[in-house]
Amino acid sequence: METITQTNRTILFAEMNPERLNLVTLIGDVRGKNSLDDDKIKEINEELVVSSFEEFLEKFTPVVYSWCDAASSSIQYSLVKPENIPDNCITEIPLNESNDLLNMLITLLGAKGAQGVANVDFKFSNVLDMISPKKIMGDIRQVRREIQYTYGKYMELDEGDPKRLDLGDKLNYQFEQASQNYNNVLAMLPLAIEDIKTRLLLGDGETKQGGQDFKAGLLSMGDDGELKILEMKQEESTQLAVVDDHINTSLKETFKEDYDELNEAPSDYVRDLVVRTFCPLGSTMESAVDTEVEVSNYNNYLEFYKKSKDDFVKAVKPLIEKILGVKTFFDQYQVKEKGMQPKLLISNASLEMLVKSSNLPRLLTYLNTTNDKNEFENTIWYGIVPDVELNQSAGGKLQRIRFAGNQKVEKQGTNSMESLAILMNALLPYKITTFFSFCTGEETTFNYVATEGIEIFKDKCTPLMKQDYSEFVVPCIPNATIIPKDKSGLILDKRMIMDEEGHVMLSEEKEDVMKMWLEGIYINAAYEAAGIVAAWQCPEYLKERFNNTSSEYPGVRFDVEADDNALLAATSMTKEISGFTNAIKNSINHTGFGFVFSSDNAQYKGREIKNITVYKARNLLSNGTEFEPIYKTLVVTYIERMLRFYSGDFKQDKILKFFSSNPSSQKSRWDADRQHVNSILQDGDELDFAIDEKNGICNVQVTFSNVTKNLKVQLTRKVGDK
Repeated sequence: METITQTNRTILFAEMNPERLNLVTLIGDVRGKNSLDDDKIKEINEELVVSSFEEFLEKFTPVVYSWCDAASSSIQYSLVKPENIPDNCITEIPLNESNDLLNMLITLLGAKGAQGVANVDFKFSNVLDMISPKKIMGDIRQVRREIQYTYGKYMELDEGDPKRLDLGDKLNYQFEQASQNYNNVLAMLPLAIEDIKTRLLLGDGETKQGGQDFKAGLLSMGDDGELKILEMKQEESTQLAVVDDHINTSLKETFKEDYDELNEAPSDYVRDLVVRTFCPLGSTMESAVDTEVEVSNYNNYLEFYKKSKDDFVKAVKPLIEKILGVKTFFDQYQVKEKGMQPKLLISNASLEMLVKSSNLPRLLTYLNTTNDKNEFENTIWYGIVPDVELNQSAGGKLQRIRFAGNQKVEKQGTNSMESLAILMNALLPYKITTFFSFCTGEETTFNYVATEGIEIFKDKCTPLMKQDYSEFVVPCIPNATIIPKDKSGLILDKRMIMDEEGHVMLSEEKEDVMKMWLEGIYINAAYEAAGIVAAWQCPEYLKERFNNTSSEYPGVRFDVEADDNALLAATSMTKEISGFTNAIKNSINHTGFGFVFSSDNAQYKGREIKNITVYKARNLLSNGTEFEPIYKTLVVTYIERMLRFYSGDFKQDKILKFFSSNPSSQKSRWDADRQHVNSILQDGDELDFAIDEKNGICNVQVTFSNVTKNLKVQLTRKVGDK
């Protein structure tokens, strides 16, 4: 580990935020250059390399852009900033852990992991409810409590008191968080919806309030002991409110001023809504309510919110899935003591953009710098290509539409098999094992594989087989399901109605229930596969799971398919189904195709394994009967890089020392240290070499259980040698 300090740096070929710098831009013009200087590599690392999901969100700040279309009276969304719309008409909605949709999905991932139950038994509706107006208002109430508590403490202290200044800093931060949605009407709609319900129904409707005018009262006991509820007089009501009002009045004024300062064209209604949201007390200041107008507003808000939220989800789902993919990559590295922590270089450019003939030289120049030198800190070992098009349901017979059915919508941002082939051909000299997966959807899930098998995926990969680069291409199946399509519905709320007597209530009619569908949320298997392989490269990761781990070696020789290795080094993802049938497993085992995840029931020493495990870890290199395990390619790549380093770029005399029988030679040390789960050479493995003097080539043979892989390196001869 002293020579090659990492074997898990990964490059992601995907765009996350088109407004941020990308790899193509940062590399720049490379005409006449063979490599990049150290300053440029440092700049690329600072801009594009991340070590955690939190750092990714901070560096790339993924956003969705929204603007209002007056012609259609709707809100439009785009992942690309529109250039023909004034900036003051565009709202940036950050996709971070404060975003209700992303926060809900991350919470759902955690809840599934904590419960360890399959999709069929998990109550998705309980977590989906998090993006309903009711639950969003619940989050606001917590923010409100914190602001009121801090403000109350702040007002108790004298001006200049250091503690008051500390509380002032805290209030500034809390107001900043609260103010981010002042001019985002869509973000204010859930508040408006719940605000009207609170004022008209005295609750969220679940308490069955409403239908009768409310009058404040006090519980008392009559002379004969009879319990009575007496109407509270207005003076008493006012007197009770005064205690809250002296603090609340000041806080209300502060929110009013803050709203006006941050909005060039303030709305009286939104200003009052902000004040009511964050300062609900002070009953002495409530104005009269026009019930009919409020009911109409409520229903309009709810309708508009549903339509806007539907459109928002459709626009943002591809980016959300990529964000969750990055989280999944880092989630695989679960260790107490961090060692070789995985790092992800995000190209922030689409694959199509990167493989253009005008841009490919830039990528190659960068890889010349990172992967073709005896400096291994920046060496790229793995690649991720998500969303490769499957084209499974193309065509089809035209038919008359009699009932509402699925509308086939072409998924945006997919990668073609041709682009992937161009990339792999370019990456071949740099020996980057690249994990790719097909487009997310119902046709690439565990459920699909469990019923249909893997033949469709194998057929689709045919163009990538029998190529020079085949051993570096790893198809990953199936994709992970976060929310199944048929369980992705959530109830936002019910429409409000008013009877002839002016009583207000929530409708119980089925057609008045406002429901929306997320249409399923998935994660590309390539993120999970690259993440788990990057994780098991770290000796600390292996040490926490296997007693026989050496701190001297990375996990390049770790064979996940051997023994119970897959059960001990399971993924972070929870099992989705009860498993594959024996027929499906026999089909997978027949040739060992792909990097296949398993959701089977399994136990290890009486402990139930509740997580998805790796069933096969193969690339597309085939000997005619089966595909090759990825560890063989990794070991050969590792040996080549170690040989290049210790031989001074393949000098013959130093190669002889590398392979000599001297106990201190590298080969001898590997030979004598075979007992570890991550030993470079293990039982049944052999390492040998032969020098072809005539052609100046060293042929290295690495044998894994009677299967030999050949590595040819060009010798560096001294001046005068022939």
